[in-house]
Amino acid sequence: MTEAEIYDLLVEKFGDKMVEFLGEEKTPIAVVQPAALHEVITFLNTDERLQFDSLMSLSGFDLGGGEQPLGVAYHLHSMSLNHYFAVKVLLEDRKNPKIKSVNDLFRTADWHEREAYDMYGITFEGHPDLRRILLEDDWEGYPLRKDYVQAEFYRGMKIAKEK
Repeated sequence: MTEAEIYDLLVEKFGDKMVEFLGEEKTPIAVVQPAALHEVITFLNTDERLQFDSLMSLSGFDLGGGEQPLGVAYHLHSMSLNHYFAVKVLLEDRKNPKIKSVNDLFRTADWHEREAYDMYGITFEGHPDLRRILLEDDWEGYPLRKDYVQAEFYRGMKIAKEK
C-alpha cells in the first residue's frame, strides 16, 4: 500500500482530524491534529490492512522558537507488510506542550518520549515514568529548543560557552 493510499484511508476514517499530507517529502508525512494523534496511531497499529507494529522513532522538534510550534514526529513500520509511514503533530502551546503518550501501543516509545520531554519540554500524558533521561533532574530549560539560553553556571561550576 502506498503512503498516499494510507493517507486516503486515514481521511476516510478520521476526516478533518487529518490536517494535511506532505507527499512530496523524502518520507511522506501525515499531519494530524494533536487531540486525534493517539486514535490515529492506534488505527495505524491495529488495522489489518496497515499493521504498523513497529515505532522506528519518535522525535521532538522545534520549528523556530518565538511563536513557532513545537512538534513530535512518529516514524512507523509494518514488519509483516514492509511499508513505512510517518505522522507528525504540531503543538501550538510552547509554554505547556502536551500530547497523549503512545507508550501503551509501543513500548519503544518509553525512552523516546522521555528524551523529547528532556530536550523540548513536551509532556506525554499517560506516560508511566516521564522524567529526564539525559540531563540531571535539576537542569533548567530544554536545550534543543531554539529559544534555549544556556546558563552561565550549573551547581556552582562555570559552563563553557561556545566560541
